[in-house]
Amino acid sequence: MRYRMLGCLVVAAAVAAAPAWADKKDKTKMPEVVLKAESVFVTIVPDAEEPMTDPAANRKAVQEVEQALMKWGRFRLALTVNTADLVIAVQKGTGKAASPTISGGPVDDRPVIFDKTDSAIRIGGQRGQPPSGTQTPDPSSQDPRAHPGAQVGGADDTFRVYQGGGDYPLDGPALWSYIAKDGLKPPEVAAVEKFKKAIEEAEKAAQKNQKQPQQQPQQPPQQPQQEPEKKNP
Repeated sequence: MRYRMLGCLVVAAAVAAAPAWADKKDKTKMPEVVLKAESVFVTIVPDAEEPMTDPAANRKAVQEVEQALMKWGRFRLALTVNTADLVIAVQKGTGKAASPTISGGPVDDRPVIFDKTDSAIRIGGQRGQPPSGTQTPDPSSQDPRAHPGAQVGGADDTFRVYQGGGDYPLDGPALWSYIAKDGLKPPEVAAVEKFKKAIEEAEKAAQKNQKQPQQQPQQPPQQPQQEPEKKNP
């Protein structure tokens, strides 16, 4: 009975904290490193567990985001975190405040990739566990067997953008984020559309600031010079 009451309190706390998790996007100014980026690597949020109803949900979310980015055509998809200008970490939401999950199990091999859109073609491959981009050890990697668990919170889809170029980019702060219900749902992939719109708005604002003429400092009015008085002889 005591454990049941404790479980109810945990779920209630998660529901009370839902508004904080449901923050739609970071409204801060778009960093210049994002506007100048040319390549991006997409990965799964570290320590993300898979929903029991769909054990491949996060891996499919990565593929959907990659397809949406290729369709956009602004960024080149990189194959490693340390060769990418930006790293995007995604996690598929469970749709519930608390839900059963599964972690561990066989290595998450990614087969040879051949993706094609109207604007780009990507060919690549990867064997073994995808790079996590963080120094924090994943507890599930210590147990190779698949085992059930439970996740409190994380009802909405998560899309976070980090600066790349290093071995552990996910240990730094997110440059931009979007957390919303069905934010990673295809075919629209709203998170990518919101990211695209945020970049476009930031670029328009930057162009507008450049076009505004710089105000010249006002000079004080010059006093007329008085002629010297002529003395009568």
